[in-house]
Amino acid sequence: MEILRTPDDRFENLPGYPFDPHYVDVPDSEGGQLRIHYVDEGPGDAAPVVLFHGEPTWSYLYRKMIPVLVGAGHRVLAPDLIGFGKSDKPAKKTDYTVARHVEWMRSWLLKLDLHNITFFGQDWGSLIGLTLCALEQNRVDRIMMANGGLPDPRNIDRMVKAATTGSPEPGAFTRWQTWIEKQEKLETGKVISGEIPELAWEGMSTLSLSDEEKAAYDAPFPDGTYQAGALIFPLLAPSGPEDADTIRLFSEAWEVFDRWEKPFLTAYGKADPILGWFDKIFQEHVPGAKGQPHTEFPDGVHFIQEQYGPELARIMNDFMAEDVSIQT
Repeated sequence: MEILRTPDDRFENLPGYPFDPHYVDVPDSEGGQLRIHYVDEGPGDAAPVVLFHGEPTWSYLYRKMIPVLVGAGHRVLAPDLIGFGKSDKPAKKTDYTVARHVEWMRSWLLKLDLHNITFFGQDWGSLIGLTLCALEQNRVDRIMMANGGLPDPRNIDRMVKAATTGSPEPGAFTRWQTWIEKQEKLETGKVISGEIPELAWEGMSTLSLSDEEKAAYDAPFPDGTYQAGALIFPLLAPSGPEDADTIRLFSEAWEVFDRWEKPFLTAYGKADPILGWFDKIFQEHVPGAKGQPHTEFPDGVHFIQEQYGPELARIMNDFMAEDVSIQT
């Protein structure tokens, strides 16, 4: 496996990101090692808050949430998925599968030996993270989701109905897949801010990012050769029998969440056509989501952490302060 590593000087003086780097080596699929970067802020003896990003972002996405969470006394860990941020980047698209992503992050979790976790996920950070939470459920105390999902291969019709009735643009994800399949390089900052004309739709909301912030999202990728993971990620969504391993992982995870009694909270931007509707799936089908004070942001977009980062962190602080009975 050919591994690329972004030069450190690409990450100097990024706006709003003063965090010291931390690294863990995990096994790759061929007997070698991959380096995972993560932010680790706050008291080391506090129960961990774990934040997973998705596509095509990195832990920079959480820069507005981390200080608020740390200010409430929490230990906050925000890893960069393999292929993103300061983590190592396998050079071939075929190096990436959902199962490998799950195992890489599971190795990260086990190496740090984290327990009593409050997990937060968005986008692919939720698909990977929730699968990991199901595999390591005894390490997880509670879960909060924001604009994320977990496909349920056992109940496709249920998901299709929720998407077609709850999304402002039901075809947005298919259009995203079709567009990215043709790309050799992503202007990541523009993707996140919503400046790609081919991905726009009528009434679409965009993010107001500075040029410096957009450059920070581009920083992990000196050129397109570093973007194999970012370019293939949307195409890893399961769509047929060839995705049997992913379908099995997601089905087994949902078997856990069908009986998940621990607290499960959602806080979603409803102007997100790709996953803004998925909160209803969790609320209706995860027992631990019943009766929780779920939040909706009517104008909230897909990258909700950029738009409502401090608010999400305060919701999360309140969620963790609840006197709840945790079943392990």
